[in-house]
Formats: sequence, C-alpha cells, structure tokens
Amino acid sequence: MLPRLRPTEVARRGVTFGLLGVAPLMVATLSISGHSDREEFLAVVGVIAGLFGLSLLVVGAGFWWVSAGDIRRLRDWRTLTTQAASVTIIGPTFLRSGLFLTVLGTAALVLNQLVDTAPYGSWLHG
Repeated sequence: MLPRLRPTEVARRGVTFGLLGVAPLMVATLSISGHSDREEFLAVVGVIAGLFGLSLLVVGAGFWWVSAGDIRRLRDWRTLTTQAASVTIIGPTFLRSGLFLTVLGTAALVLNQLVDTAPYGSWLHG
C-alpha cells in the first residue's frame, strides 16, 4: 500500500511546477515586441492565473478537508467505487493546480514590474 498523501508533498510539487512554468512565460514575454504589449500580456496573465489559482486553492482545500480520511492520488482513479469517492482525488488535484497557477501568476506580476522599470533600449524593455 502507498504511503499517505500529505499536503506538503502536494504543495512542493505545485510550487515546483509553477517555477518550471516561468521559463515558457519568459519565452512568450520575450516574443512580444512592443513594450506596452509586454506589460499588458504579463498583467493579464498574472491577474487571471493568480485569481484562478487562488480559487482552485480554496476549493481544493475544502475538498481535502471533506475527504481528510481518504486522500488519493490521481493515478488511483481506477480504485474509486462510488461517484462520491471522486472527491478524494479532486482535493489534491485542485491544490496542486492552484499552487501552480498562483506561482505562475505571481511570477508574471513580478516580470511585469521588471519590464515596467527596465531602461529604454534594453532587451527586457522591448
């Protein structure tokens, strides 16, 4: 039997995936040529990802609390016997996704500030 899934493990993976997602965000940012377009892109990504991530965190924490006695990994999908048992998988999935999006949104807002304060003519300014 697998060891019990803990919130710290889920949080560590969510943050790691979020930090890995910053690289494609940076590549997408550098592919936008206009300065104001870069700022707008980063602001929109930051706000949408942050809000959606925070909502997933809250919902995931609620599902985790409801099913605290039986938390399962996503790969345990075939072990579910009832329709209501899917709550045991939704909690960790939403927590990990929420942390991923929250970290990505925060990184986008930080990059937005860096682009905003970059000197004219620099590679970050655009």
